Amino acid sequence: MQFYLLKFFLCYVVTVAIFVIEKVLFMLAYPDIYAGVGFSDRLSVITHGLPMDFSVAGYLTVVPALLVIARVWSSGRVLKYVETGYYVLISLLLSAIFVLDTGLYGYWGFKLDATPLFYFLSSPSAVVGGMTWWQSIGGLLLWVAVAAVIYLIYRVAVLRLPLPDLRAKRSRVTATAVMSVLALLLFIPIRGGVTVSTMNLSTAYFSQNQRLNHAAINPAFSLLYSATHQSGKNENLEFFDAAKLAALKPSVLHTDSSAARFDTLRLASSRPDIYIVILESFSSHLLPYQSGEPIALSLDSIARSGLTFTNFYANNFRTDRALPSVLNGYPGIPPVSVMKYVDKLESLPSLPKSLKEAGYDLTYYYGGDVNFTNMLAFLVSGGFENIICDKDFPVSQRLGKWGAHDDVLFARVVADFARRSGDKPVLKVVQTSSSHEPFKVPYQKLENPAANAFAYTDSILGAFMEKLKATPRWDNTLVVFVPDHYGAYPKPLDSMKDRHHVPLIFTGGALKQSGKNSVAASQADIAATLLGMLGIDHSKFTFSKNLFDADAPKFAYFLEPELAGIVDENGYAAINVISGEVVESSGADPSIDRLKAYIQLINQDFTNR
Repeated sequence: MQFYLLKFFLCYVVTVAIFVIEKVLFMLAYPDIYAGVGFSDRLSVITHGLPMDFSVAGYLTVVPALLVIARVWSSGRVLKYVETGYYVLISLLLSAIFVLDTGLYGYWGFKLDATPLFYFLSSPSAVVGGMTWWQSIGGLLLWVAVAAVIYLIYRVAVLRLPLPDLRAKRSRVTATAVMSVLALLLFIPIRGGVTVSTMNLSTAYFSQNQRLNHAAINPAFSLLYSATHQSGKNENLEFFDAAKLAALKPSVLHTDSSAARFDTLRLASSRPDIYIVILESFSSHLLPYQSGEPIALSLDSIARSGLTFTNFYANNFRTDRALPSVLNGYPGIPPVSVMKYVDKLESLPSLPKSLKEAGYDLTYYYGGDVNFTNMLAFLVSGGFENIICDKDFPVSQRLGKWGAHDDVLFARVVADFARRSGDKPVLKVVQTSSSHEPFKVPYQKLENPAANAFAYTDSILGAFMEKLKATPRWDNTLVVFVPDHYGAYPKPLDSMKDRHHVPLIFTGGALKQSGKNSVAASQADIAATLLGMLGIDHSKFTFSKNLFDADAPKFAYFLEPELAGIVDENGYAAINVISGEVVESSGADPSIDRLKAYIQLINQDFTNR
């Protein structure tokens, strides 16, 4: 019977060993990120990640345990084929998870979750189109190669171990009983122990350096955890009891209950044409006006002549999570993508819909696939009837990895100037895409591919603004520039605050105010601010604040899969939303309770929709 026991334990131990090796390879794959990490910290990555490795290994050992029990009673070839097939399957799965996690981490800065699956299911062509041919082929070859190595390890260490036939019935019964008990005991590492707390992502957290925590997390567990915790209800975000939450609520929520009034101090017209330009992956680090590098010089010039919010932050980290912030005033909660829940989208307040009710015509421009991440459902539920996307451009103009390049996109917007008839105000939202990975653009000015892509889109913005100024309606036009999510340049930025720092720029002939505004704010505040300027009621936008309302609390909120941050008059803080622990802070009182209360209120609101 010892061979049966040995095979069971070998499967478990070898699987854990594979996870340990993957952690080492993960850190080696990013020498710049882990350059200053010593041996003791690398060892801590492995040791603190072991409980999660034990858990996943427990899941993966259940089937081999059952096969060993079956082998006690049968020595047929079918079992051998099933066993071989199982190890081939998990080798392919573990390889795919490892390759995806390692490959995407350099772009995303967080561990693998269900997001890529959501992206692929919503628009496979957009996902594949976002990769270069060598990334596609290289990724496929790497997946197969890693899977072959994993399978070889299993074959040598586990599959080739012979299991002698047990002739005596008593021996078979005993072996079955013992193996059954061992299979049941796998529940302990799977659960994470026998205490009240169960296995979760915070188990691997041990350092103030988030990169070390990320390296310790088992990507297979991260993916599984994300996929099974996407119901829209997150009990981990319930920080306070009802009384404490009610006491904190005034510090985060404020809705002006007085009659909406047109802001004559800032606008020359109560119903200007509005252009909202959503800039793919831009950041404040591209503008010298905000102490950045001289890359987006056209936008920098626009910022200098317009009204620029210098203490402004992107609420989220991906476009599907950012658009509800910009257009719905809904900042989101980790780890939920609001756009995934079409039924809830329809109940959200909507800036476009509010403008439509006020007499505006709506048009959305995007050079890519609007089916990606449920975007089409999001736009339609927001009131857009005229949606320009990739299918509206000839194939010869869809030369970018994400569809039509930004020059083609803005050429369409400019062409629509001539089609304009009547005096009805318009809202035109333009979403750029060329400054997205892989940063391949028809432009060559800067050596760094990412910086060059931003410079390209920036040059298009400058040309667009000159053409817009030449139109008869310029004096009745308001233009808003805002990035979709945290910036892709420069990398890496270790501070969450630095990553999310983006510009918000108001300009246009209808704007009467210029200069810098240093109020702490984020994308979710755009909706209430614009509606407040126009004198349109914004009381439904619970989580959006009018930045010109002196009575509104002044703070910025932003989040990532496991982190949430706040900037207010006291300072800055970021917490791990799973453990509640502070991971970054600066200032005398960074208002942790305010941050937690805001998250809990959004979570409750989203759950109840």
